[in-house]
Amino acid sequence: MILIADSGSTKCDWKLMDGEAEVGSVSTMGFNPYFHSEAIISATLKAQRLFTQNADSITEVYIYSAGCSSPDLNKIVEKGLRAVFTKAKIMVDHDVLGAALAACQGEPGIACILGTGSNSCYYNGETTYEEIPSLAYILGDEGSGSWYGKQLLRDYLYKEPIPLELRRELEEQGHDKNSIMENIYMQEHANVYLASFMKTISKYKETEYIKTMIHDGMRAFLLRHVCCFKNHKEVKTNFVGSIAYYFQDILKEEASKLGISIGNVIKKPIDGLVEYHLKHQVQ
Repeated sequence: MILIADSGSTKCDWKLMDGEAEVGSVSTMGFNPYFHSEAIISATLKAQRLFTQNADSITEVYIYSAGCSSPDLNKIVEKGLRAVFTKAKIMVDHDVLGAALAACQGEPGIACILGTGSNSCYYNGETTYEEIPSLAYILGDEGSGSWYGKQLLRDYLYKEPIPLELRRELEEQGHDKNSIMENIYMQEHANVYLASFMKTISKYKETEYIKTMIHDGMRAFLLRHVCCFKNHKEVKTNFVGSIAYYFQDILKEEASKLGISIGNVIKKPIDGLVEYHLKHQVQ
């Protein structure tokens, strides 16, 4: 049996396949070696019955995870997996490659992630390369959930003119300066905390304030992470992630202004990854 996973910083989607038959699927917390130790990873996996009941029968594990951008970082995730799947061949790679395999399905093009974080790469049909690095939520992540959350909280605390109903909702939810600062600067997973405000942002997506914010974020992402590729007007640009999926009308509008042709826009790459692995039998 083959276990395939796609992990962002917030959530990891898993599918267990026996040939072309799906044995089961499950979602766990996301794994990012910048934030999660091998002990946390293995403990999370051991809590899932699907994994423990089938561990001895799983021969291959493929996981594409946020933060897995170097051999040392990948090793953290691999050791966490190895504690559970002792008999399996384990392959750990970056979620950007997962996005490329899922969205491009073997065709050359640009592959992007717009979810909790953001990133991009060029996929030539076999391998990927990045033109510029991803700088994560403090320095980068343009157009991502964490980026939008940061814009909202900054305007909220600076008392910028945001919709009155939106301000009142944030106040009623107990978001004051002290709680916000604590969650961002003193608690773990500040990127996930920031991205959690997308639920509130989505409620007010018809207001001019939020529309402008989303347009600005999409344009910032495209200019930085798509236009950096010399052939960005000649190939399709494909996306995975909830932000790209739910705001694809604005994404496509901003892309059109820049001469960028949008290809596939997928909410969750896991189904595309399963299709790719079954089709190409990745070794």
